[in-house]
Amino acid sequence: MTETAPSSSDVSADDFRLIQQQVREFIRSAVVPRENEIMREDRVPDDLRAAAAEMGLFGYAIPAEWGGIGLDLVQDVELAMEFGYTTLSLRSMFGTNNGIAGQVLVNFGTDGQKKQWLERIASGEVVASFALTEPGAGSNPAGLRTRARLDGDAWVIDGQKQFITNAPSASLFVVFARYADAEPGKPGIAVFLVPADTPGVTVGPKDAKMGQEGSATSDVHFDNVRVPADALVGGDAAAGYKAAMTSLARGRVHIAGLAVGTAQRALDESVAYATQNTQGGQRIGDFQLVQAMLADMQTGVLAGRAMVRDAARAYVDGSDRRIAPSAVKLFCTEMVGKVADLAVQVHGGAGYMREIPVERIYRDVRLLRLYEGTSEIQRLIVGGGLVRQAVAQS
Repeated sequence: MTETAPSSSDVSADDFRLIQQQVREFIRSAVVPRENEIMREDRVPDDLRAAAAEMGLFGYAIPAEWGGIGLDLVQDVELAMEFGYTTLSLRSMFGTNNGIAGQVLVNFGTDGQKKQWLERIASGEVVASFALTEPGAGSNPAGLRTRARLDGDAWVIDGQKQFITNAPSASLFVVFARYADAEPGKPGIAVFLVPADTPGVTVGPKDAKMGQEGSATSDVHFDNVRVPADALVGGDAAAGYKAAMTSLARGRVHIAGLAVGTAQRALDESVAYATQNTQGGQRIGDFQLVQAMLADMQTGVLAGRAMVRDAARAYVDGSDRRIAPSAVKLFCTEMVGKVADLAVQVHGGAGYMREIPVERIYRDVRLLRLYEGTSEIQRLIVGGGLVRQAVAQS
């Protein structure tokens, strides 16, 4: 198995500032004006997808040697805060390529697997989909029921996954499956690379969701799916659970950054509304209770941004890759839910109207507290981790 620890960035601070500025300009001038179009049509337009691919956004977190830009997590979260400023479906389009799917290959794939897939993932030619969640197993991968058995020189996979992001457009599924019953210290989970056109792979209809129009999720069924032995990520069946935990932890910090970006957008919309609209002939931004709501929103944004940056640094330097990712994901996704609620309140009845940005934001951010580990799971990880640390030090 070839495993690499998260490393420092391939990109200098000066170069990154240019990348960040380019992304910010793209988001605010090209994507924000088309948010309602994306919502109404429930898809990201082809020209925006092409522009994102041209900018390298399908591979910004993949190392340069494999065709990506090579940003580390400290830089990644800065872009996440830019992506969060608009419809979350844009980021979803290339999020799994850079995140939980792509990082499994970057950190755990064999050289052959990287050579086969990473350059095409980084370019956007291949959309990679992370097939972990299934009925009865979501935030806790230990509950997986999808099975993989060795049959001669091939693995045979059977099971069902659900809520799989980008499944309808995926070329590659990174599939988590149980190859053995769990034992203490041995979860018995492996990870497989399964091309979407493999016989026995069936993608269900697109899910109808509360929000995040423009992003697609669906069920994926694996019925007697045969893949060669070299489809096993890292060439080691026992590596699967570690791959899942490492990729999810990194992704949690990214999601926290995304939440901060969305909270900033909700705040900006609310400040603009409060300064431009009146009630009874008086600007509503002059009302003290409206100012109090804006103050609470600003406080959450500032706290979240600082926490995201701190957690990203701790992940990159290796000082905390478990407790801090869960804590920051918990805080920031809960924070953005409160900020979105306050934003609707500041807007009054207008905030409840479709095609008003804060109405979409209110629906979009609800998912952030569910995927890549629910808030309840994050509390268990943080609390349990602190207890185990204390016991180990006693």
